[in-house]
Amino acid sequence: MSGTPRRRLGALIAAAVTLAAVLVPTASSAAPSSAGRQGRATPATVVIDGERMRQARLRLDRGDPALRAAVTSLTRRADSWLAQGPWTVTDKPRPAPSGDPHDYLSQAPYWWPSQPKTAENPWGCPYVQRDGERNPEVDTGTDRPDIGKVFNSTTTLSLAWYYTGRRAYAEHAAEILRTWFVTPATRMNPNLNHGQFIPCLYDGRAIGIIDFSQQYTSVLDALAILDTGAPGWTRSDRDGMRAWNEDFLDWLVDSPFGKQESAARNNHGTFMDMLVAGLALATGDRDLARTLVRDSRTKRIDPQIAADGSQPQELARTRSWHYSTFDLVAYTRLAAIGRQVGVDLWSYRGPQGQSLFKAVDYLLPAATGAAPWPHPELEFHRYAASDVVHAAADAGDAKARAAVPHLQAPPDGDIWPLRPAAEQLDSIAG
Repeated sequence: MSGTPRRRLGALIAAAVTLAAVLVPTASSAAPSSAGRQGRATPATVVIDGERMRQARLRLDRGDPALRAAVTSLTRRADSWLAQGPWTVTDKPRPAPSGDPHDYLSQAPYWWPSQPKTAENPWGCPYVQRDGERNPEVDTGTDRPDIGKVFNSTTTLSLAWYYTGRRAYAEHAAEILRTWFVTPATRMNPNLNHGQFIPCLYDGRAIGIIDFSQQYTSVLDALAILDTGAPGWTRSDRDGMRAWNEDFLDWLVDSPFGKQESAARNNHGTFMDMLVAGLALATGDRDLARTLVRDSRTKRIDPQIAADGSQPQELARTRSWHYSTFDLVAYTRLAAIGRQVGVDLWSYRGPQGQSLFKAVDYLLPAATGAAPWPHPELEFHRYAASDVVHAAADAGDAKARAAVPHLQAPPDGDIWPLRPAAEQLDSIAG
């Protein structure tokens, strides 16, 4: 059986909403337009504003040049995924410590062997931490590289289908999701008991939840997009993903690792709140989503953002720019979830004047190139802040709005107009 009675009730509500969306006549039931696009259904997305997506699609049909340029960037990315995947959790060379190949496995990225690897000590234990320095062995023998591909490909492919109507994008996204999460022979178990293990020390850690929390809400939005009538995406797929999401949410809320990650005082805690709130909203538990966003004001913003807008826990890292922008990705996405459940996170002011606007404004001199970043950073990428500045500008921050023309676009193009929700733009994990 899947989930607690409260979760099952949420799933029934979500299923009714999905069924209503499928049954309401839309342009997708008519002949496709001359551009080959499907209908104009509004996706019930969790983070991205679905109505803004629908309006962008209409403007694209009318030839909006900026949107056409964004679609070119988006489809270039989507085309690169068509020949890749699907991937499965079961094809790693060795299973997780549980012995079950369906259990997800990843290795702590910043931990390194301190001794030569020998027959008696094949791992080179003990492992020692080198913050911000990624050990390349974590990308071999675990599921971490493949789950990143699952997240990135399905997000890109679903968006590309929505804006172009090209069925190959939707069909491949469906195949990737079905293989990793639904098909019994290849599906992942809905837990992260063995995330970010450290050889000879831990079989898994609560901190490993970040492997999913940093991107899985984008998959929830991809599911909502496919639910608008994508070819190749079946009712069985929807039901399978809903059941997986229910069980995963139960594990996050009830497991010791989930409770530990919720107690984290840095970006891990912010991302955990965002993940649980997103899953709660997607599975019909609006009360839980609302509670998490509301409580994040005093639980997260007050202790994690200083009066000047800096984030002290993130500034203490060797990758302080990355982690300052990274944490704000979680905050701005959490604020987007809050918008759907009646909590305005952007307007909150803490007892020392802390706010999301101040946190974004703290980044603006470096984000626009007006001044160097005054804190430690092993690998500075100015474009890492672009999405969070866009989010603050859209939320009403005049300083952020003035900064937008001076932002550096990501290397593979700016698709903010097509998916107005912040994503992690620089490549690092942990």
